[in-house]
Amino acid sequence: MKQCLLCEKELRENHQFRELFLLCHQEEWICKECKESFQEIGSIHCPRCFKEKEEQICKDCELWEQKGNIVHHEAIYRYNESMKEYFKRYKFEGDKLLGKVFSRRLKTELKKYKNYIVVPTPISKEKKQERGFNQISTILDDAKINYSDIFEKKDGVAQSKKTREERLKTSQHFRLKGKVQKNKQYLIVDDIYTTGKTIELMKQLLTEKGVKEIKTFSIAR
Repeated sequence: MKQCLLCEKELRENHQFRELFLLCHQEEWICKECKESFQEIGSIHCPRCFKEKEEQICKDCELWEQKGNIVHHEAIYRYNESMKEYFKRYKFEGDKLLGKVFSRRLKTELKKYKNYIVVPTPISKEKKQERGFNQISTILDDAKINYSDIFEKKDGVAQSKKTREERLKTSQHFRLKGKVQKNKQYLIVDDIYTTGKTIELMKQLLTEKGVKEIKTFSIAR
């Protein structure tokens, strides 16, 4: 008997005929009820950062533009209570198997970025030793998506423990450890987009190396 990774209910197999015929059934990891508890971002959102209920460029993106940073971000889900609980178990309680929950969806969404070099946001060595894995790299591995691990993060206070104001004041805490191809397009992938500061710091380092096109993506917003 296979169980939902989130609520532990029995998973009932429901293969579509076409999937069976083509032998391309993809394994399910969570039940229908848990899947539906993750709410997708609606059609009305900021065209730059996917902030919901913003029909035009939001104030956050306007502020980033004033600082010389044009946001090009896309996200899938709202950061609702179900998503908060998911990341609590996955990241902070270290349940690595939960990386499989969004791997299939991420693989589908990133097909449109096939010409981009995918870059996961790093975690510090201290955090990696504590947790045992990088939450984004794990999902990308489960999705069989190639990526370039070119960043490293200095040890310090996690963004999740900071207030919004503290996050926006965060100084550069990333380093480049890998080669950057300035003529290539880059896609930075993160788990949650809150203020955009983490991604902005990574973009800054790529821009300094001459990269012209950088877009960003997150599972939740």
